[in-house]
Amino acid sequence: MPTVDRWLVVGLGNPGPEYAGNRHNAGFMVLDELAERVSGRFKAHRSRAEVLEGRLAEAPVVLAKPLSFMNLSGGPVKALADFYKVDPARVIVVHDELDIPYGALRAKRGGGDNGHNGLKSITRSLATRDYLRVRFGIGRPPGRMDAASFVLRDFATAERKDLPFLADRAADMVESLIRVGLEPTQNTFHAGDLNVSGPPR
Repeated sequence: MPTVDRWLVVGLGNPGPEYAGNRHNAGFMVLDELAERVSGRFKAHRSRAEVLEGRLAEAPVVLAKPLSFMNLSGGPVKALADFYKVDPARVIVVHDELDIPYGALRAKRGGGDNGHNGLKSITRSLATRDYLRVRFGIGRPPGRMDAASFVLRDFATAERKDLPFLADRAADMVESLIRVGLEPTQNTFHAGDLNVSGPPR
């Protein structure tokens, strides 16, 4: 039976240990933190995703990490939304964001994808931009480094010391979106950026 108040929270990344520490896998890192809060383990699902069902912020949630590569994330997300009967308006996607400095987190609904292939795929598969996003700032690449290379590199040593704090804060943002909605979450979290100068050069 459909649960009208169920949420689908999706973390974006690439599967496999060789990608685990990449900037592009910030969404997976936040979902791992949420899994600890739910006190469960991800299990394979026929949607081509790892899934964990539980409760978060007093609401039923499905946590998901697509097992497709980033640019094919939309297929698993659409399959999960259909399987669990979750409206796109109650989908939260956690992803890395080049256009936000490292240490900053932003919540929004809809808007452009800023060249993020995972978001492009999700928007195409859901046929709407009307889903929530938790944007995990990773900053722009240094010098003339290609953005595609930058996102597939591990966080720098200086950045990694702050990762647990940022993943925890991003998880708090997800819970806040579920509990109180978008505008109160923006008011609370957008003023609390980590004071960092950006990725090391």
